[in-house]
Amino acid sequence: MTDNIVIRKMLDTDWPAVKNIYLEGIATGNATFQTDAPSFEEWTTSHHAACRLVAVKEGLVVGWIAISSVSNRIVYKGVGEVSIYVSTKSKNGGIGTELFTKLIEVSEKEGFWTLQSSIFKENTASLNLHKKMGFREVGYREKIAKHHGIWRDVLLLERRNKKVN
Repeated sequence: MTDNIVIRKMLDTDWPAVKNIYLEGIATGNATFQTDAPSFEEWTTSHHAACRLVAVKEGLVVGWIAISSVSNRIVYKGVGEVSIYVSTKSKNGGIGTELFTKLIEVSEKEGFWTLQSSIFKENTASLNLHKKMGFREVGYREKIAKHHGIWRDVLLLERRNKKVN
């Protein structure tokens, strides 16, 4: 494990720190189509309760990872969309790898067979992390949505649970 980093389940009281890290990601312009963080109520209802983790260093939340459903249809109950954010003050310290390692373990216990992410093609750090964690590129979505009035492309990546036949 990375020095002095603890990965644990996210608590409701972690929301202010999670939200601030999310806002840091939004400010980069390459992390999400979102232009503002949702309310806690919106965020918590859209993310799987057991698959919300934080990285804590010296008592401070420095990163988070969570899974949201890709569909309400029962046939897709084991397919989840991953969001991962690390504080700009803690980048390149192995925190993303630690968060992902634990999320994969937890998600497989929760019955997820596929994890997917849509990533701006310019977000090379996130693309590299996902590939390191066993994700593969499965598609390219050209001009999928506008971000600040500009059409943006994303790469679709997925990771299959190795225990699924």
